[in-house]
Amino acid sequence: MAHMTNPLATVDQLYQRTSFSALPSDLQDLIFFTTQCLTQAAGVLLRIPQSVTAQANVILARYWLVDSPLSHEFSDASAASLYLVAKLSAHPCPPRDVCNVYAYLLSPSSPLFRGGGASDDKEKGDASSYYLSESAYAAFRSRIIALEARILYSLSFDTHVALPHPLAITYLQALDFLSVPKTRIAARCVAYLNTALLSPQLLYLTHQPNALAVAAIYNAARDIGAKMPECAWWEVFDVDREELGFLVVGMRSLEGWARKQRGEYEELSKGMITRAFVEAEMRKRGLRIGNGSDGTSGGQVEDEEAAMMRRMDERTAQSDE
Repeated sequence: MAHMTNPLATVDQLYQRTSFSALPSDLQDLIFFTTQCLTQAAGVLLRIPQSVTAQANVILARYWLVDSPLSHEFSDASAASLYLVAKLSAHPCPPRDVCNVYAYLLSPSSPLFRGGGASDDKEKGDASSYYLSESAYAAFRSRIIALEARILYSLSFDTHVALPHPLAITYLQALDFLSVPKTRIAARCVAYLNTALLSPQLLYLTHQPNALAVAAIYNAARDIGAKMPECAWWEVFDVDREELGFLVVGMRSLEGWARKQRGEYEELSKGMITRAFVEAEMRKRGLRIGNGSDGTSGGQVEDEEAAMMRRMDERTAQSDE
């Protein structure tokens, strides 16, 4: 049964994440949510199965329990996680495809996180906004490869992820009391499980797949209006009432939380947030950026790469002259 369970986050890991991190909790949650959304969008454009993208979401969440999100650019961590998981699956992606997709998603032409408008319509047809030069591709690819190795090392090369989606479908087949078409409630159930991947409450790191599957079924049944028995049917699937209640609230509260974040941070309407935006926000609050393992060395690597790319562009310009 080990293949149906996941290694969960320990109490110490969760405590250190909230108590000893240089990042405020609200910025930490915002980084997690936007980066997981970016990973999902990249998986769609790369035509990767949702099962592979979901595993990449979980791997990234586990990695950020060990290492600070500020150690690297958020989009780089997302790309490395997706590239790593896809490589280990039956649907590997070439680095060129991964880099091109992320270049588009991070460009002004991408609709990700943008509400849309007249100015956005003008930029959608500008292919130069997401053109990736050879030097930019080489730099992006080297960052992904280095981060891939770092993720594997941080997780002790344990990339096993058991998803609750198959369990949820199996449980639905055993539940005849729902009095609605199973395809309809299954689609709603899978939607809740995919939404839980984006939750900053780290639901996939604190609960086993069977509990997530039961909570998704409960939420889906409530939304559709399916009749449920008054007995504690969830105990049949080894889930107690307290755990079920927490997961039900956690899955249903994400939409309202995301809407609130969009109202508080105008940067979200401009596209994917960056490490520079988070560091600037911390300076506004008078917080020191060099605390803990926030990755000041990561910033130095960024400067070196930018200098290398500038020198290559200068040489190209000189050769053209």
